[in-house]
Amino acid sequence: MAIALRLSRGGAKKRPYYRIVAADNRSPRDGKYLEQIGVYNPLLAKDDPARVTINEDRARHWLEVGAQPSDRVARFLDAAGVRERAARNNPNKAKPGEKATERAEERAAKETERKEAEEAAKAEAAAKPAEEAKAEEAPAEEAAAEAPADEGAAAEATDTAEEAKTEDKAEG
Repeated sequence: MAIALRLSRGGAKKRPYYRIVAADNRSPRDGKYLEQIGVYNPLLAKDDPARVTINEDRARHWLEVGAQPSDRVARFLDAAGVRERAARNNPNKAKPGEKATERAEERAAKETERKEAEEAAKAEAAAKPAEEAKAEEAPAEEAAAEAPADEGAAAEATDTAEEAKTEDKAEG
């Protein structure tokens, strides 16, 4: 007969109260048990000493006989100093699933493509002003050479342009 140290629920609806019992594995959760070794009241504050009470002598007896505690009862026994509970370690629990990793990889690929496109656009933008500057310098030099001859014409053109702007403002 396999024996388990487990919780047996009692109390009203939405007001749980548990007995810590030694029971046969085959018996129902709230059914027949061999012995009650403690109580657990989850409604009490966590620092309240009456929240978990265990008869440590009887718990040790059942553990020596071969009873296997449930996860929650093992925590209680560890807190009481009756039995040390081995820490669980599941490094794969925090890893995302297959589809999530695929989505993350696709998102990363799109991000790298977008960054490469931005860098290419910046490189093109940087190259165009340099070419335009060279193209503008050449006509500016030619215009500077012609400027002394056409200074009078240029001054008249700017005067007429300013007059046109003032007339537009007056009409608008």
